[in-house]
Formats: sequence, C-alpha cells, structure tokens
Amino acid sequence: MLLCYITDRHQFPGNPIEQRQRVLEKVAECVTAGVHYIQLREKDLSIRELESLAGDVMRLFPANASTRLLINSRLDVALACGAAGVHLPSRDLPPSEARSLLAGSAVIGVSTHSLEEAMYAESHGADFAVFGPVFEKNFRVSADGLERLRQACNRPKVGTPMPLLALGGVTADNAAQCIEAGAAGVAGIRLFQENNVQQLVETLKTSSTQRK
Repeated sequence: MLLCYITDRHQFPGNPIEQRQRVLEKVAECVTAGVHYIQLREKDLSIRELESLAGDVMRLFPANASTRLLINSRLDVALACGAAGVHLPSRDLPPSEARSLLAGSAVIGVSTHSLEEAMYAESHGADFAVFGPVFEKNFRVSADGLERLRQACNRPKVGTPMPLLALGGVTADNAAQCIEAGAAGVAGIRLFQENNVQQLVETLKTSSTQRK
C-alpha cells in the first residue's frame, strides 16, 4: 500500500514558527514509519522560504531512507534541495516535460480528478497519480468520488499500470474501500497530521490486507 503525506503547516495550531516546526516533526515521523512519499505543498511560501524549508526537510532523511521527498510544482526548488522529484498539479507541466528538466530517475507525481486526467498523466510517463476527491473536499462530501476512483483504476492500460493514490477525506476506517476500488494506496493531509503515523501505517496495512 503506497502512502503519501501532503504537508499543510497551516492546519497545525500555533504561530508560524511553531507550525513550521510541527511540519518538520511530522515529516520525521513519516520517514521513521516508512511512508513512501512526502509532498511538500506549502504553496504560499516564496521560493526562498520554500527552499529553506525543503533543505531542513531533506536533513531529516537518513542516507538509506525509503521515503521520497517531492516538491509541489517547483522544479527549481526540487533541484536545489536534492529532492527525489516533484508533484505536479493537474494543469501544470506535462510529466514528460518535467522529467526532461530533472534527472531521468526523478519521481514525478501528478494530481488528477478524472479518468481523462489519469490517462493523460499515465501517457506522459508519471510515476504515480493522486486521485480525488474521493470522499470529501474542504469538508464537502463527494457523492460519486469512490465510483470515479474505481473507473480511473479500471482504465484501459498498456504495459505496467501507473499507481493511483486516493485522496480526499480518506481515513483509517475508509481507506480499505479505496484499495478495494483498485487504488494502490492513499494520500492525505489530515490523515497523517492528526494521527500517530506509525500506528496509522500499521492499521492501514492490516485493513487493506483484510479487505483484499
């Protein structure tokens, strides 16, 4: 089960300095727990501020860490801090173009919201896509999200299929429904920020195995 923690320091309590520290602590927790991807998504930061935060995040990764850091949208910051790759919004650069500007081994993730966007990301060589909203977005329920996820997971495939990670209101209780629908894993902000990550990872692995 692939797991992706998407950061949002504003969802932590405290002043800006305390929120920044909480993000670093949560990243360290995710690295220790073996979360596969961390998407640094602090979109309101300036390039200099984002690069500084990304540098501090990278220092939390031991040399043998299995976790990969992806910078949201900013290829320049990803290159500057030595991140594993980038995560692209759905209307950003095509994954193939981003890869041509980064190292060939860079990890490219993409946000998708429809079958068509998932197929486009796959055709342009994305390593994985986050698909949502599945259950909710901004606390509004998505009535057909699980069915749209199922359709995207069952898209026509050529060669090795691109993994899809479910996003949007995913919890430890409903994550197994996403796996049953065909998702390779789950992504989230609150899912990780509001839980003990080690316990969460164990719960998710157990529930997905039982559901299969």
